[in-house]
Amino acid sequence: MQKLGDFKLPHFFNYPPYFTLQPVRDTREKQIQLWKELILDYCKTQKLFVIGLEEEFPLFTNPVIERSLTHEAREAFVSALVSEGRAEWMDKGHRKCLVLWHRIQDWAEILLQFAKDNGLEDSVVTIEEIRFGTESQGTELHGIDRTILNRALKLLEQKGKLVVFKGTSTDDEGVKFSV
Repeated sequence: MQKLGDFKLPHFFNYPPYFTLQPVRDTREKQIQLWKELILDYCKTQKLFVIGLEEEFPLFTNPVIERSLTHEAREAFVSALVSEGRAEWMDKGHRKCLVLWHRIQDWAEILLQFAKDNGLEDSVVTIEEIRFGTESQGTELHGIDRTILNRALKLLEQKGKLVVFKGTSTDDEGVKFSV
């Protein structure tokens, strides 16, 4: 089985037709499903949050079989993720997308569990501590994209689970959990 770093690639990754958009609808649907799962799994294990369709992305090329996805195929696979709420376009030209390997509501639940596990109820923690602090090391929150974190925090704030305190800079924004 081929690997990309420590990530195990699926068998279809070495099958040249999967690097070409398939014309038959049923085959294309299966192809799109496989690519969606692959992109989500890869982004989750590598902690990637943004994919640029016009930039180098390891999954879009397989040097072993000398195949690369066309821009049309890249956009088709990522658009399928967008239509399922698993990604969002970051620009009108569809050149970059934010990958949601967890949906925002799932990130919110992960945040609440993080607060409970670390005894953060009724205490203030900075957003940067959530993203890069010692408590978040080894968790999915460590290194989380700021846009995703802010949206999960906003969702929890609307539910009354926390309060976000704005600081004078992004380094001193705080969160008080009331789990």
